[in-house]
Amino acid sequence: MAIPASRSGARAEPPRRRLLGGRAKRAEAATALLFIAPNLAIFAVFMFIPLAWTFVYATQHKLTFGPSHYVGLDNFRALYHDPTFWRSLVNTVGYAAVSVPLELGLGLAVAMLLNGKLPMRGLFRTIFFIPVVISGLSSGIIVSWIFNEEVGVANKIAGYLGSGPLHWQSNPKLAIVTVILVTLWVSIGFNMVVFLAALQGVPREYYDAAAVDGASPWRRFIHVTLPNIQFSTFFLAVYGVISSFQVFDLVFAVTGGGPGDTTSVLGLYAYQSAFETRDTGYGAAIGVVLYLLIMAIMLVQFAIIRLRRAH
Repeated sequence: MAIPASRSGARAEPPRRRLLGGRAKRAEAATALLFIAPNLAIFAVFMFIPLAWTFVYATQHKLTFGPSHYVGLDNFRALYHDPTFWRSLVNTVGYAAVSVPLELGLGLAVAMLLNGKLPMRGLFRTIFFIPVVISGLSSGIIVSWIFNEEVGVANKIAGYLGSGPLHWQSNPKLAIVTVILVTLWVSIGFNMVVFLAALQGVPREYYDAAAVDGASPWRRFIHVTLPNIQFSTFFLAVYGVISSFQVFDLVFAVTGGGPGDTTSVLGLYAYQSAFETRDTGYGAAIGVVLYLLIMAIMLVQFAIIRLRRAH
């Protein structure tokens, strides 16, 4: 008896083969789930469950070691009237607006320099990448000693140059400059590696063709380099903005949010509210606002990606 053909002319798959294929796919999915189960369990315990409890605590008046009771949106109403919260929000946005473009520009400049025929390129790449593997808190402590107003190396150098000691940590303007400098020191290496990989993926023929057409180095950079590394640039921009909104350890170690609240950011203010003033519910409310801001930024950036791909 002939096997009935489908409308397209191909022979229909036998039922037994379909059954075996379905079992194989289910077994494959079960095996994959088994392998990722430990990671899912760790993620649930240390990420998802704490995140869920943050939303719960944000609706409660809860001290660290005391009882709690439901207050609804009172913590968020208090945030609306809290000048320190708004100062921390402005500082966070300003910090991201300044640090992210500098990270991208300097990271690209270093990558282009180390992508050329430079002696000891491997050594310089290692030197720039070392801060990436150091924890943010350790980096902040190192920099806090460098910019210490009494015994720091920065003021020693300033003294030799005749400019006198500078108030790196007690002057509001210099304090935020110090935070941005340590941010650049930590982040340039990561941006360099991503840009370096993107630059090495640009075909050499593009540059040769542009040179034959008489394009200057600047025009080759604008019309050849930038278009071919646009996706890496966009990825680093997304990553940089999210990291900037999540910054805590660097500010905590370098300035502690001071002087006053001039360098306070949302992550640091949430920590201080929850663990220094012991108002866990208020700190959780700040964390929820920060989470929603980051999610909104991510959605906007993903929408931009879809639009770019559509065109």
